[in-house]
Amino acid sequence: QVQLVESGGGLVQPGGSLRLSCTASGGEFRSYIMGWYRQAPGNQRELVADITRLGVENYNSRVKGRFTISRDGSKNTVYLQMYLLKPEDTAVYYCNAKVGTQDISWGQGTQVTVSS
Repeated sequence: QVQLVESGGGLVQPGGSLRLSCTASGGEFRSYIMGWYRQAPGNQRELVADITRLGVENYNSRVKGRFTISRDGSKNTVYLQMYLLKPEDTAVYYCNAKVGTQDISWGQGTQVTVSS
């Protein structure tokens, strides 16, 4: 059973930056598409970014150019570096592991709040 544990959320001012981390255990990290999703109150969960096992990155148009996803196979960890944060980026951010279109596991979520 794959477990995903996120860290790195918090409160940041508009224009600031944060880096989220998600470490996987109990599975074959290198074979998964790893992604970050977010859900704001009253909204549906949406894809923020994902990265294939070969390192191909995909971004939501609303974060492209501000966020960067990366993965480190030696640490079984995926990162989301977020720059130029906006109040509309406020949400709970979830880590996801997927094989093809099948979800393997979700993390518990980490809160990101962008506010002055």
